[in-house]
Amino acid sequence: MNAADVLIGIDGGGTNTRVLVCDLKGNVLSYCEKGAASIRKDVLATQNVHAAITEALELANKEGRRVMGTAAGIAGFDSDSDLEWVAPLTEVPGLSGPKWHVNDAVVAHYGALLAKPGIVVISGTGSIIVAIAEDGRFSRNYDFHHYAASAARFIAYDAVYEILAGQTGQTDEALIQSMLQHWKVQSVAEFSKLARGGFTEDRQERDKIFGQFAPAITQAAEQGSAVAVTVCDRAMHQIKVGIELLAASFAGDTVEVTFIGSVVNSPYFSKSLRQMLSVGRNKSYTLVEPKLPPVAGAVLYAMNRLKLPITLDNIHNLQSYRY
Repeated sequence: MNAADVLIGIDGGGTNTRVLVCDLKGNVLSYCEKGAASIRKDVLATQNVHAAITEALELANKEGRRVMGTAAGIAGFDSDSDLEWVAPLTEVPGLSGPKWHVNDAVVAHYGALLAKPGIVVISGTGSIIVAIAEDGRFSRNYDFHHYAASAARFIAYDAVYEILAGQTGQTDEALIQSMLQHWKVQSVAEFSKLARGGFTEDRQERDKIFGQFAPAITQAAEQGSAVAVTVCDRAMHQIKVGIELLAASFAGDTVEVTFIGSVVNSPYFSKSLRQMLSVGRNKSYTLVEPKLPPVAGAVLYAMNRLKLPITLDNIHNLQSYRY
């Protein structure tokens, strides 16, 4: 019987599930993407993750009994009670080894900063700010009951409400037209009627449609739309507050920060948030690029839990793969 010789890393997001199969030295054997891993975003979440794990193992030409351990970062896993739907995500027949389930922000931090001290801002389908301080303590803005409403759907809702409330001017014409085209209506009056009816009955579908409108808002902000600028700046201020909250627990005067996600890495957000952080009152911030994607961070998390050596060669091997 062959010994266990591979690791599985899972980045289970609100839009996609990414699965990585590696050997114990970080050499990537296969990579697979499927649909959302959060049951709050997709009722087929369990099937999505099972399919991704199964296909990734097939692509790697490995059987489930060869797996030494599986680390899964799952969006929406915020409390022990969530294990009721999170644990079944990795209950694939024949899959051996221990399984660790954490919030997807944990594996994102492991990947971005290689589990070293710093703050990771995630803003895309979801929004969370996480930190690991010098003493190894892990914390989130959620721990303060703080939430930066900067996820794609939130900035879209915010912009739509501003427009429907009539808070617009000449600079917003292109954004308004984009909004009408996105919802396939002919006028703001027609869209207002749609809005009064709740847009659409299914909440998940409604959130998805709004989330898909977010790129038009960040692009409009870049082009000078007053509504888009107001909405984006409001979201960025909340992100900055979350960063400062977590940074207060760091002993050093300078804290590394990195951005992950489609919203926070949009040109307008990236440039403006960097400027905001350049005048931080509590700490100085150094903006760095993520070292590895979250799915590779999940592999590092598994290595750490199994007490396998995490060497520069391991990291280089993970970085060499084109995700």
